[in-house]
Amino acid sequence: MNNYVKIFDTTLRDGEQSPGATMTSAEKLEVAHNLARLGVDIIEAGFPAASPDDLEAVRRIALEIGNPPTGSPDAKVPVIAGLARANKADIDKAWEAVQGAKKPRIHTFLATSAIHMKHKLKMDPEEVVQRVSEMVAYAKTLCMDVEFSPEDAGRSDPEFLYVVLGEAIKSGATTLNIPDTVGYTTPDEFYKLIDGIIKHTPGMHEGITVSVHCHDDLGLATANTLAGIQAGARQAEVTINGIGERAGNTSLEEVVMALKTRHPVFQLETGIETQQISRISKLVSNYTGMVVQPNKAIVGANAFAHEAGIHQDGMLKHQTTYEIMRPEDVGVNQTKLVLGKHSGRHALRNRLAEMGHSLDEVELDKAFARFKELADRKKVITDLDLEAVIADEFYKPRDVYLLNGMQVTSGTMGMPTATVRLRGPDGIIHTVAAIGTGPVDATYKAIDQIVNVPCTLLEFNIHAITEGIDALGEVTVRIQSESSSTTMDPQSEVEYVRIYGGHGADTDIIVASAKAYINALNKLIIAQTEGTEKVQNDFGVMLG
Repeated sequence: MNNYVKIFDTTLRDGEQSPGATMTSAEKLEVAHNLARLGVDIIEAGFPAASPDDLEAVRRIALEIGNPPTGSPDAKVPVIAGLARANKADIDKAWEAVQGAKKPRIHTFLATSAIHMKHKLKMDPEEVVQRVSEMVAYAKTLCMDVEFSPEDAGRSDPEFLYVVLGEAIKSGATTLNIPDTVGYTTPDEFYKLIDGIIKHTPGMHEGITVSVHCHDDLGLATANTLAGIQAGARQAEVTINGIGERAGNTSLEEVVMALKTRHPVFQLETGIETQQISRISKLVSNYTGMVVQPNKAIVGANAFAHEAGIHQDGMLKHQTTYEIMRPEDVGVNQTKLVLGKHSGRHALRNRLAEMGHSLDEVELDKAFARFKELADRKKVITDLDLEAVIADEFYKPRDVYLLNGMQVTSGTMGMPTATVRLRGPDGIIHTVAAIGTGPVDATYKAIDQIVNVPCTLLEFNIHAITEGIDALGEVTVRIQSESSSTTMDPQSEVEYVRIYGGHGADTDIIVASAKAYINALNKLIIAQTEGTEKVQNDFGVMLG
């Protein structure tokens, strides 16, 4: 058995299904570029049948990321996969989306647990076996690389799984993905499930890759994934920051760093450039508006922080006393830049390139202007400050409404008041003043009067990016449209809530708050005006 574990990243499909994690096509493309740079083997770019926008996003990723760069034919190019339910319409759309990639894959699925077959599919086991055989064979006529997943495998009868998976192999599937769709199994159970599948599935041979796809409903996703790998699985389906349906998916960073840090135990390799992990974690957090909890393993703000005196004493004596991996291994550093208001564009370009940002001349001009503005207000600029500037300048939807200026008064001697000036989509400047219970409330009320898009603020998070009283502040918000916030799956009778995240950064935290709110509103407006609300129907999508 080989010692290489393929990393199948489904941030853009399963991760995006997390409420509030919706990304635009441009955002998904940028994340895909960074996933390729990270070194993932397979990018599941989306679910093309879900909406025209999702199909277009997958198609663009297949063309731009799924082909080697000009002049670099030997560059590592990821497989680009599209998800499809086990019906011809979905499979056709998936193939339409991924066929432009050098290495395309169709990933099709059908539920196999008794509860799903009875209550969701309304199909008996024989019908499921027949459907799998027909649809995998049909996908194989379009694409040489076909992956099949028995949805809710964690609650399926193992003997029935052997039959279904055997038919999938016979029909042409070369990857068998075993999802613990609802995060139900324990590591011991999942190990036995994978071990049994490898040993007892008819037609299993060296050319077949067994994959694992776990959810975190009981907090066991990473443990189950590692157990499956120990049982012989050689593909792990994961997401950045562990985002995904309900409690989320297996976290890419946790699996990869577990395999690397405990290499003597697993003796397995991945192709991930781990120094890129921290940066892509931040990128995905900014795009989705989903804040990474401070105590999150590997990428949380406290992952390499030590407060207890005993721990600090040990760290000063030897780093390995309380750290099992170096912060630099995942791209965490506090490098102080000797860059200030007298620094030039060349120095900034070099530092951004070292951080993994490749900007064209127009983008560099914008970044340099923001950098100079920040340098005039802040004495010491760190890599984290630059990451925030890049995220605020480039990792956002196109501007429908743009903050043109604002003035806020607050305190105990009067009513908090905010005057906000926005440039509208028609180019006209709109200025409105409003009062509120605090400066942020007043600011948001003024913005609401201008934009006039009914919504509910669900979350508001604020934190300092770096230390000191001149620290750059970062705000993330999540909003829900009041007019068209849900769609209904007619089969499962599940409501899919449409939530939009926003991100903003500034040394003035009220300005950052305004930017984040406008960022989220712009996403909502784009989704409503361009009709990118996803269609959920037929069998539903519980796999991710």
